[in-house]
Amino acid sequence: MSFTRKDFLKTLCLSGACMGCFTARGGQAESGISSADDQSKPLAEQWLGKLLSNMGDELNEETLRSVLKSCSIAHFDDLKMDELLSPYKGKVDAFIKFLEDEWGWIINFDETSNVLIADENKEHCVCPVVEYDKGVDSSALCYCSEGFAERMFSIIWEKPVSARVISSIRRGDMRCCYEVNVIYDELFP
Repeated sequence: MSFTRKDFLKTLCLSGACMGCFTARGGQAESGISSADDQSKPLAEQWLGKLLSNMGDELNEETLRSVLKSCSIAHFDDLKMDELLSPYKGKVDAFIKFLEDEWGWIINFDETSNVLIADENKEHCVCPVVEYDKGVDSSALCYCSEGFAERMFSIIWEKPVSARVISSIRRGDMRCCYEVNVIYDELFP
């Protein structure tokens, strides 16, 4: 199997190694290659905008979804979600109450099928990356949200789950909603 430049860059970015250049330079571009409009933006903002606009052109949807879902760990860890979720492990009803009371979400949960519909109940996108991709069609960022939801609800259910964005402000809908399903198999009955 050959390792292409594209494979190298994807591996580098997924490992987070490329982010070191942003902090080492204090977030400012030094290459001199940027346009006049880009020069007023921090390097991280320029880099992410270019990455998002090119990923959709270069990757098929399945690969794009997989790559962006894996990026959700950065936000998950930044919010210290393992710590926040630990009191709710195995307590789906208590976690639903937390989401409704503390985050303002609207939850519809069918206990028979274990299908949960989570409506963030906000009129704006809550993605922390939104500020970095102004003017970029990056509705693919919703795949990162799917990964975040999968991590979160897998901890609560103590089983693997799949999450899918079923409506998104970034895709022109009024609010962001997810469908979350428990994955049942021989290992996790």
